[in-house]
Amino acid sequence: MPAKKKKSGKLSKMTEEERLAYEENKRLAEEEMRKKKEDMLTQFLKDKLTKEERATRFNLNKLNHQWRNIMREAKSKELKKDIEILSQTFERVVDRKDAVIKSLAKDLMEAEEQYSMALRSHLQNIDNLIDLQKSRLKKLHDEYDEELEIIKEEFDTERGIMVDQHNAEMNDIADILFAMEQNFQEREAEAKGEFQSMRDEIKNKNLEEKHALRVQLEQKVDNLWMQFRDALQNYNMTTEERKTAFEALKVKDERSAKEIESQMRKLQRISDQIAALKSKMSSNAKECEERNKMLKEEREKMLKHFQELKAQMNKVREAERDKLTKVTLESNSAIKEVQRKKEKVELILKIAEMCRKLETEEEKVLPFYATSLTKDEQEDVDAAVLEPPSEPLANAMHEYTTLENFWKRYNKVLLDKLALDKERQTLLGENQQLRTLLKQYLDGISVNDEIISQVNPLFIVNNKTNVKLNVPVHDPRIRRPPAQTVVEAAHVIKHTLPSS
Repeated sequence: MPAKKKKSGKLSKMTEEERLAYEENKRLAEEEMRKKKEDMLTQFLKDKLTKEERATRFNLNKLNHQWRNIMREAKSKELKKDIEILSQTFERVVDRKDAVIKSLAKDLMEAEEQYSMALRSHLQNIDNLIDLQKSRLKKLHDEYDEELEIIKEEFDTERGIMVDQHNAEMNDIADILFAMEQNFQEREAEAKGEFQSMRDEIKNKNLEEKHALRVQLEQKVDNLWMQFRDALQNYNMTTEERKTAFEALKVKDERSAKEIESQMRKLQRISDQIAALKSKMSSNAKECEERNKMLKEEREKMLKHFQELKAQMNKVREAERDKLTKVTLESNSAIKEVQRKKEKVELILKIAEMCRKLETEEEKVLPFYATSLTKDEQEDVDAAVLEPPSEPLANAMHEYTTLENFWKRYNKVLLDKLALDKERQTLLGENQQLRTLLKQYLDGISVNDEIISQVNPLFIVNNKTNVKLNVPVHDPRIRRPPAQTVVEAAHVIKHTLPSS
């Protein structure tokens, strides 16, 4: 109280300017003191943060080292146990594989024996078919040779008969021609005699008429002769060249007439011979036509029979060729299909071996899951399986009942896969949340303008922060302690230290 009075008395003694200067100095001293306190607090917080970081790194390394030792021991025990289980499983798998290999080798030997037996049977059948075909061809060839010899003998016999008949008929025709020539000569001699007598009579008659007419016509002839001579002279003068040409043509015409007459006689004689021969040939043709017709019909029958046999033989040959081609194609396709299935089986066995390495101990001991059906339901299912199928699809499904254990394992693995996928999605969500919390924590322990401008756990109001620090874990096996509110040291120092 006395100090205040003294101070107030001192201020009362000061002037206005001095009072303002005094207050200004006092304010500057307080501001400098406050800055010193803030600098001291900032340096204290920085030192504390550095110590905390060093302690955190040291403790983190220590925890990692201890945790690694614990994990090594647990992992070594687990690996030893897994090695024991794997050795037992490997021995069991090796025994099973040996048994399978022995059974497969036995099946392979049986299949090879069956294949060799089938091949021998097939080759024997092929040889029998070839022998049968050869015997049939030889028999047909012998029959063809015999029939050809018979036809040749018949043809030679008939040819000899026809040649003999032809020679005999030619001799008969020569005799007939000789007789006809003799008859013609006799008739010609008679005709010549009658012609000569009639010629003499007509000649005598004409001589008499000529003598009678000569007297009458001599006068006319003389007159006409004179006229004719005049006309002849004129005509000769005018047609001398034509006359010479006419004479030459007349001589040629006479010669041609004689030649034509001789040729006509020859043609007549030849035509008579041809007519006789035609009549003879027509009679022979009528006789031989029926025989030739019969031979032609028989030849047509033989040719038709030969064509039928040839067509039948070609048909059988084509059928056998088609069968052989079909057998070859089917055998090739069967070989390819067997090779494809073999490759598929090898791939399945390799994948099975790879999957076997990834099986758990429980899956190795109990590869098939236990049925969830009751005893009555199981009996009903067994009875339904034993019933003969009535539909084609049911029959096809009935043939694959031996794959029941395979489908059990497949369904079990499929369910495990779905469960793992679901768990993976859950773990991915938790991992994302943990990453978010870790980022928030790292942002909380860092100090910079970007982090201060965002949501930060350093800002605490009424002992509460606006950042959610509790990690949601969906696994009920993990229990977390209740969340505790942590107050930063900077906040405590700022609100607890007295301000001077």
